[in-house]
Amino acid sequence: MSVKAPITQDVLTLPRKLPEGKINLVGLTRDRMREVLIVHGTPEKQAKMRVGQIWQWIYQWGVRDFDAMTNLAKAYRAQLAEHFTIEIPEVVTRQVSEDGTRKYLVRIAGGHEVEVVYIPEEDRGTLCISSQVGCTLTCSFCHTGTQKLVRNLTAAEIVGQIMMARDDLGEWPVPGAPKDETRLLSNIVLMGMGEPLYNFENVRDAMKIAMDPEGIQLSRRRITLSTSGVVPEIARTAEEIGCLLAISFHATTDEVRDVLVPINKRWNIEELLTALAAYPNASNSERITFEYVMLDGVNDSDADAYRLLDHIKRHKIPAKINLIPFNEWPGAPYKRSSNNRIRAFANIIYQAGYAAPIRKTRGDDIMAACGQLKSATERARKSRKQIEAEAGLGD
Repeated sequence: MSVKAPITQDVLTLPRKLPEGKINLVGLTRDRMREVLIVHGTPEKQAKMRVGQIWQWIYQWGVRDFDAMTNLAKAYRAQLAEHFTIEIPEVVTRQVSEDGTRKYLVRIAGGHEVEVVYIPEEDRGTLCISSQVGCTLTCSFCHTGTQKLVRNLTAAEIVGQIMMARDDLGEWPVPGAPKDETRLLSNIVLMGMGEPLYNFENVRDAMKIAMDPEGIQLSRRRITLSTSGVVPEIARTAEEIGCLLAISFHATTDEVRDVLVPINKRWNIEELLTALAAYPNASNSERITFEYVMLDGVNDSDADAYRLLDHIKRHKIPAKINLIPFNEWPGAPYKRSSNNRIRAFANIIYQAGYAAPIRKTRGDDIMAACGQLKSATERARKSRKQIEAEAGLGD
């Protein structure tokens, strides 16, 4: 595979100027919320307590109206309403797949739109959330990657996707009611639009809110961040977020990965594996997930399977390998590996003692499957030849 793909865009994403008017409390850290409450009239001695009360109403009970915060004095509620708002992304469209998968198109500030996917399973309900509008990366097999980066999402827009899904699932508990341990939304994967580690601070703040024990209350082991390999931020992810890690690996040689995942030109396979081996939370109980999309004739040979095993064993990385049948999209320059080829690849991994589940394709009838997310309003109608040319796959 001698062709070359365009390297990851060098994009300096400037902070978006916040709109004038009331301050949105969603997405603020506890410290930041305390600061803005004090600035707008909350006595300093009361501020920490007020943060705890408001935090619980917003993130544990899902309340958006200050008037409903009944353990706050009426005058204080009016004061809050004068200066603050509680806003989350707006649902534009909601599609439900034959298998129960839900895909939401949500609108954020500035009129931009991102996609969010909820996947129900017998033992869990997983929400796949986005971290950017578009993507900084140009992975040639990914539909989302054919949409250029517009901007990073704010912490409010990231955690707001979780809140929006809980709204739709009717999953906010009622104050005073018996606690229901059943969670329809039990897991978060940062595998939607964008590269989370190119928007680190906002992703970190949003996930800290999701994990807060007085709010949404998701365990860090229920959150998986997927990166294409932003090596300098990997150790920081363990230290400042502490969630599980998944790697969009997809190739076993630098030559092929340079094309499939062009960020490899900046941090190659060896650099990436070295960073993964040092990931502080990596252990047998918290394995690093290697995501591997199966592309016919590109990365699915027996030799690839053995090379993948060699990479993992040589660096002593506790790992599981998720094999992902390629989800085709209009104009895609690749084809899905055959079922027999995928099973043969998985068997080599399994015989070596590693878990190698073949991901069941979910929601592909509504373009909600892995690698298919792309805002309908911003989707470029490109031909297969155009996409192949941009990915360096043409003649």
